[in-house]
Amino acid sequence: MPPIRNPILPGFNPDPSILRVGDDYYIATSTFEWFPGVQIHHSKDLANWDLITRPLTRKSQLDMRGNPDSGGIWAPCLTHDGDKFWLVYTDVKRKDGSFNDLYNYIISAHAIEGPWSDPIHANSSGIDPSLFHDDSGRKWFVNQLWDHRCRPSFVGIVLQEFDPSSGKLVGPRKNIFTGTELRITEGPHLYKRNGWYYLLTAEGGTAYQHSCTLARSRDIWGPYELHPDKHILSARDAPFAALQRAGHGDIVDTPEGKTYLVHLTSRPTTQNRRSVLGRETAIQEAYWAEDDWLYVKNGPVPSLYVDVPGTRDESVYWAEQRYTFENGLHKDFQWLRTPEPERIFSTSEKVLTLFGRESIGSWFEQALVARRQTHFSYDSETTVDFSPTDERQFAGLTAYYSRFNFFYLTVTAHSDGKRQLLIMRSEASWPVGNLATPFNEPIQLPESGKVRLALSIRGPALQFFYALEGEVLKKVGPVFDASLLSDECGGHKAADGSFTGAFVGMACSDVNGTATPANFDYFIYRPVEDESDRYDI
Repeated sequence: MPPIRNPILPGFNPDPSILRVGDDYYIATSTFEWFPGVQIHHSKDLANWDLITRPLTRKSQLDMRGNPDSGGIWAPCLTHDGDKFWLVYTDVKRKDGSFNDLYNYIISAHAIEGPWSDPIHANSSGIDPSLFHDDSGRKWFVNQLWDHRCRPSFVGIVLQEFDPSSGKLVGPRKNIFTGTELRITEGPHLYKRNGWYYLLTAEGGTAYQHSCTLARSRDIWGPYELHPDKHILSARDAPFAALQRAGHGDIVDTPEGKTYLVHLTSRPTTQNRRSVLGRETAIQEAYWAEDDWLYVKNGPVPSLYVDVPGTRDESVYWAEQRYTFENGLHKDFQWLRTPEPERIFSTSEKVLTLFGRESIGSWFEQALVARRQTHFSYDSETTVDFSPTDERQFAGLTAYYSRFNFFYLTVTAHSDGKRQLLIMRSEASWPVGNLATPFNEPIQLPESGKVRLALSIRGPALQFFYALEGEVLKKVGPVFDASLLSDECGGHKAADGSFTGAFVGMACSDVNGTATPANFDYFIYRPVEDESDRYDI
């Protein structure tokens, strides 16, 4: 059986938590400011994965209006105690400066598709919570511990018991592991095997020093001794490896007794090492040695090709996706922050109607519906019917990373009410977020009628196109640097301060406050084979 090629979840799918229940595997990944919250994929063979649910779907579970870029849902942990599924997650309200203002929550469900419970607030002392079900029946909650007096503010992994009957953390709380010299110790997961408690953590930050660190103890409270190699997975000493930024992992066993480690990774391109597809999920085969320590096969550098129980049909990866809206919004799409989607879009008329709200990049309520960029090169297209009255109303097609980083082809109007086609782009200037000026000369449009909008990305090159009804697409504007839509340019001053990935989608703004609608008939995402994206062996 031929090996598969990493990543197994391409595009923005970071911080994987993996679980097996019977013959079914599940991976939960972070969604940050994109709603609904948490992506859960399902597989039978570790090779083929399907997005089956996003469990945080209602206001009582999640409201991210006001959360910053790359805030929101961090590092979910999905577990099963033999009776029901448990999901813990962080909602980050502030992430820069000395304070991390956040909430760690616990929800549960008897079926993976839900219904999922309303959340229990566990604590707010640090990020990346996980829940461990001991064979004694006790449940333990671990998370990274934050101390605003320190630089960096990551001071270890804290352990406390969770009592499901009372719905709260109980008993003593202890910092059980302060990490190694790599520092920034986070992403904890606990396991038990042969009388040992194993603690897997992420260290080194989520950029190019990222690593998986393993420690163990006979007592859950510690002390924890370090793995002989300290870090069982990392690409920090392999700058030319295909998979970079490898860390934040989780472990799963197959029914046959094989062990695998899933982890986040990225595939940077250009000489500037820019991760346009964000942090993705990869898998590595691992094994338990005679010393009762886990080792990554051919590690610690992550392998591009890995043997798993299944094989993969790569034609699915390269298939064109044509989305229409007769049956609602396709599962590939998300929107930003709000748990009240009826305020920003509707599909009741069998088209996607976006109601113009705040400006693109707003941290509160903007009408932007988009899907992940999962290929280095692709074409995208839509048609918009929009009747703006002035320059404060605009709608169209956007390649989007954050408020500080986007390209936006818009139908808008001059102050005299005449329709125009205008390109807007950000300057990637954190923390200001200005539009880049001067603007390209706007193109005059007829006073009514649909406008076809398209873009092509070929590696680092982005080109917009447009056409009026009955016409062929023609280029508009210059070739832009698409590699700016990356973690490294995501609007944060540090390479490990932006956490999502590039999206492409439809948006509508009306900063007059009159909610002018824009109708989109369809949306096309067409992968184009790129040398960086080849999946042949």
